[in-house]
Amino acid sequence: MPVVSEWRMEWTRLTVLELAPGEAYAHASGECEWIVLPLSGGCRVHCRALNPASPAFEARGFGGGAPAAEPQVFELTGREGVFSGVTDFVYLPRDADAEIRSAAGGRFALAGAPCATRLPARYGPAAGVPVELRGAGHCSRQVNNFAAADTFPADRLIAVEVLTPGGNWSSYPPHKHDEHHPGEESRLEEIYYFEIAPHGDTPGLGYQRVTPSPAGKTDILTEVRTGDAVLIPDGWHGPSIAAPGHDMYYLNVMAGPGATREWLIRDHPDHGWIRGSWDGQDIDPRLPFSRTEDHR
Repeated sequence: MPVVSEWRMEWTRLTVLELAPGEAYAHASGECEWIVLPLSGGCRVHCRALNPASPAFEARGFGGGAPAAEPQVFELTGREGVFSGVTDFVYLPRDADAEIRSAAGGRFALAGAPCATRLPARYGPAAGVPVELRGAGHCSRQVNNFAAADTFPADRLIAVEVLTPGGNWSSYPPHKHDEHHPGEESRLEEIYYFEIAPHGDTPGLGYQRVTPSPAGKTDILTEVRTGDAVLIPDGWHGPSIAAPGHDMYYLNVMAGPGATREWLIRDHPDHGWIRGSWDGQDIDPRLPFSRTEDHR
């Protein structure tokens, strides 16, 4: 049986699957759009978009009549692990049935968000993922912008990967996006899903901080290990701290009620100055974690 972990808030969803060799997982997208993202291993994704006039819709209370669309099949090469490089992925529309099957087994994330518009299912190649190096010095990190608001079309879902070398801080300076201020800040929930690199047989760990903001009372200081998630409905979030010797990975899943899909943040007024200190500092030479022609 697949091992399934799930987290959800009002606007965001995350499912992480552990599939043994040959196992499959059936997934109904429902009212959400989803991205299937390999964390380790590869898989085949079958997707059948349901017709609003089909018997399947009738059974779910949406009316009935016409057959569902022909299924689409996507082969995901995937990757050895989250620190070994960017990966290809698949976008699944709302109102669709899918099957995720892995011949060799692996671990897969399904990032989702409720949406109103049904876009077509489609494949995202690894070669098309923009890789960004942010910060400098001990605040250096790598961001894989596979489904950022300005890199991949979706209705509401925004998702990126962040990789932080051991001993560094990321999600820093602390920032927030829990209020709607046109052109300045967008209202977005966020889920952080973590994987921490071990050192030999020693499991890795890190820490995540969230402090209350004018819009909310979320207050978190927690140790994080591989498989942990932190749910952030509001608040100043950061830093994400990677213990020395243990590289940190996290998947960010974001969505909100705004009419425009955009990622606009506001830095904490006590800590935003740190950005100015990066001028003249080098980016951590351990970055990027993988070779790509798209990093900047």
